[in-house]
Amino acid sequence: MLIAALITLIPVLIVILGVSALFSAGETSLTAASRGRMHQLERDGDKAAKRVNKLLTNQEKMIGAILLLQNVLNIGAAAIATISIDRAIPGPWGAAISTGVMTVLVLVFAEVLPKTLAIMRPEDTARFMSRPVMWIVIAFGPAINAVQWFVRAVLGLFGVKLSMEVDVLAAHEEIRGAVEYHHDEGAVKSDDRNMFRGVLDLADLDVSQIMVHRKQIDMIDADLTTAEIIEAALSFSHTRVPLYKDNTENIIGVLHARDLMAAVTRSRGDVNSVDVMAIIREPWFIPDTTNLKDQLAAFLKKKSHFALVVDEYGALQGLVTLEDILEEIVGEIDDEHDAVLTSLRKQADGSIHVDGDMPIRDLNRAMDWDLPDDNAVSVAGLVIHEARTIPEPGQTFIFYGRKFQIMRKQRNQIMAIRISPV
Repeated sequence: MLIAALITLIPVLIVILGVSALFSAGETSLTAASRGRMHQLERDGDKAAKRVNKLLTNQEKMIGAILLLQNVLNIGAAAIATISIDRAIPGPWGAAISTGVMTVLVLVFAEVLPKTLAIMRPEDTARFMSRPVMWIVIAFGPAINAVQWFVRAVLGLFGVKLSMEVDVLAAHEEIRGAVEYHHDEGAVKSDDRNMFRGVLDLADLDVSQIMVHRKQIDMIDADLTTAEIIEAALSFSHTRVPLYKDNTENIIGVLHARDLMAAVTRSRGDVNSVDVMAIIREPWFIPDTTNLKDQLAAFLKKKSHFALVVDEYGALQGLVTLEDILEEIVGEIDDEHDAVLTSLRKQADGSIHVDGDMPIRDLNRAMDWDLPDDNAVSVAGLVIHEARTIPEPGQTFIFYGRKFQIMRKQRNQIMAIRISPV
């Protein structure tokens, strides 16, 4: 009797569990498919990829429709099996056998097996299942909307407020997570990961975090003679130099070496006849709270590569260039005129010596560390923030799993630090 019941059930269960398995594979593949790959295929004219992208715009509704169909199919298959087996073996034993058989069949053939196959080829499976999934989303759409409304209403009773447009995963964090995952797996090199990080961090960083501090800005006194100004301008490794009058806070213009050389050429070598004030460019002042993404767009729009940074009181804080922002993405950019700086010096004992003014972000990149840069820009600033005082040479502090020893100090400025493992 039991064998006869099972033989009768087999065709029905094959159909029901087969459909459930297809949509189980569809759910897994649609959530695992690369969105970047799907968007590229859509741009290339792939209609199936277009359907996948449309489904992913409302992922909650899509998953809800698939789960609704799967529950109907799986519960229906279990009910049919229970009725059939109960006729052959009435009572608790029939129910137990039916439960055991259906649990194994649903788990293996409707869940684990199709999901495993789908995860092996997610993009191809998603494109193949996009049309049937679209059909059930359209068919079950009203029911899913009602379920979503009911869920939000119940959560609202407990103070949880959700709109219908909630985005569960922010795009930037999703990309960042994917980059970190592939880096840990060895598929993305550290340099490539740093570039991705730099692009994603542009909107979170202010110009004050990457600017050249006012103490380190090379300036020229406008009251010098033309010959002296030319000599000073040629002594610097960069082409744009601020000119000040009376004091370094009073920037009156920016001298471009190319403009200066053009003026000297026009004067046929008579440098004393060159009017420097006539060729300087108007300085561009920006607030220190400007984020790098906005400043990069401003540089491109204004077609200028040089800006002076001021605080809320208008006091000069530093300067930032287009190259500084690009270096946040690609790392240090040196040319044949740049001086070779050794802000970081590795020692034979495994420790490192760093200049106090070395940016924390540069140190993290160089050593593949993760020191926080939320409260300080430089390594010296980090030590002062954690120590809550201005330390003296020889003092040692331990935080973030490393030992920071003050090596050299000039007045109130920490000049050199030794960092070693604890």
